[in-house]
Amino acid sequence: MTVRVTIAQLAVSGDRPANEHVVRTAFRSAASVGSELLVLPEYSSGFDPHGVGPEHAEPISGRYVSFLRSQARATGAAVIAGTVLPGTDPARPVNAAVAVDRDGEIAGVYRKVHLYDAFGHRESDRLEAGDPGADPLVIDVGGLRFGVMTCYDLRFPESARRLVDAGADALVVPAAWASGPLKVDHWRTLARARAIENTALVLAVGQAGDGVSGHSLLVGPDGQVGLELGDVPEIRTVDLDGALLADARRTNPSLANRRYRVVPD
Repeated sequence: MTVRVTIAQLAVSGDRPANEHVVRTAFRSAASVGSELLVLPEYSSGFDPHGVGPEHAEPISGRYVSFLRSQARATGAAVIAGTVLPGTDPARPVNAAVAVDRDGEIAGVYRKVHLYDAFGHRESDRLEAGDPGADPLVIDVGGLRFGVMTCYDLRFPESARRLVDAGADALVVPAAWASGPLKVDHWRTLARARAIENTALVLAVGQAGDGVSGHSLLVGPDGQVGLELGDVPEIRTVDLDGALLADARRTNPSLANRRYRVVPD
């Protein structure tokens, strides 16, 4: 079982039509090589490196998710994309990742649990956190199961383990990983750690541009980096081999040997 995935490291701005143009280009690139899944970064609908707020939010029935659905239907590629949805308080929207299947149907939504209150940032001043007890978002594409978390969640191993407990073979991490000293090193190290400890594939797809790091990654279940992009926009396609993943889990049965389970707080 092999699944072809296109990762789109995009530069995202506050200009929504411009963002849709680059996303449309990413869908066309995915379709041209027969990809079954396209992964877009966090906040792919619109972004401000100084902070995302209610001006970036729109309902799941709104323009951007409807656009993703139409592109998925037109190209036959499922998509996982970061966006911003309204929260329970109109002043505090939700950082969300939406999964759309190849038929354009919404397969699920993940609302980011761990808000980025670190390294001088205060995401919780603007955004509402997701419910840590909500069902994990895990979707099937081509016989592999993809579990979704977002950006800062990568620093919390229990987020990844909960997805693997729900059946994920691959961890998909849309991100707008803030730039700064050691940040790319942390990004790479954490992605490798999540892959090794879960014997899982990791697809960590970041934004490129002002204030963010780029360096999107594909990491194998042995922790080896199979692909790493630079700090500029780029679209690349990879083939994920389910047989190699199964072999890795037989060789290193750490998931079977574990003695603790993850319980949401």
